[in-house]
Amino acid sequence: MKKKRSIYLLALLPFLVLTVMYEIIPLIGVVISSFISDENGAVTAANYGTVFSKLLYQKAMQNSLKISTLSSLAGILIAFLGARSYYEKRGKLGQIFMTILNMVSNFAGIPLAFAYMILLGNAGVMVQLGRKMGIDALANFNLYSSNGMTFMYIYFQIPLATLLLIPAFDGIRKEWQEAALLLGAGKGTFWLKVGIPVLMPSILSTFSVLFANALAAYATAYALMMNMLPLLPIQIAGCFVGDVKMQRGLGGALSVVMMLMMVVMIFITNTISRRFQKGEAVK
Repeated sequence: MKKKRSIYLLALLPFLVLTVMYEIIPLIGVVISSFISDENGAVTAANYGTVFSKLLYQKAMQNSLKISTLSSLAGILIAFLGARSYYEKRGKLGQIFMTILNMVSNFAGIPLAFAYMILLGNAGVMVQLGRKMGIDALANFNLYSSNGMTFMYIYFQIPLATLLLIPAFDGIRKEWQEAALLLGAGKGTFWLKVGIPVLMPSILSTFSVLFANALAAYATAYALMMNMLPLLPIQIAGCFVGDVKMQRGLGGALSVVMMLMMVVMIFITNTISRRFQKGEAVK
């Protein structure tokens, strides 16, 4: 047993080394730099004061939080319907669905931003079509806004959420559905009373992943908006690649704030998830 354990630990050693080198050490470096003044190199908390007092960074936090939350909620709702459809009807259609899902899940970043510019930009195809057909929702759609960004973020949230939710549906037993039907419950009642509560821990975990994915997204937002819409990833990048000088301390403080937002959201979803799991255990 001791030899086997030693072999397992040895196999995990490369992963541990990579984790320490590329995650732990950079994280410690970011936290330390957030307390270093960009002016004189002294230890200070002024960087955090700037983050929470300057209107630009306040708007960046608000916009990032709003877009991440809304896109995650919309993405997971649509993904739930897609994963449920795959669960109920597999076969050849299911294989085609998975192929398309894997393909579109890799379509993000700058190509996605350009695609949305062509379709929904100020002179986009769909906008021009909406003007000709008198569809105000399309004709007046503003891609270059927080709502437009949310709409674009939803696109790359859906495939990721669907891929994460599909395995969770294997935990729904067909015997439960048959028992519910025998007791007079319809499909809607089954999913509302049994299916969704069972899947809720997986749904909440997926929501955490989607929130982190949207909060840290940079390429798509920068390609579309550049500095027109304050977002945390864009402001962090600006601190390190600015035209005047680098602001390592301020960029570190913004990075820590963004990480704390992720940690708080993960803590909230994990707390709710544990309550659902305890409820199932009691039942």
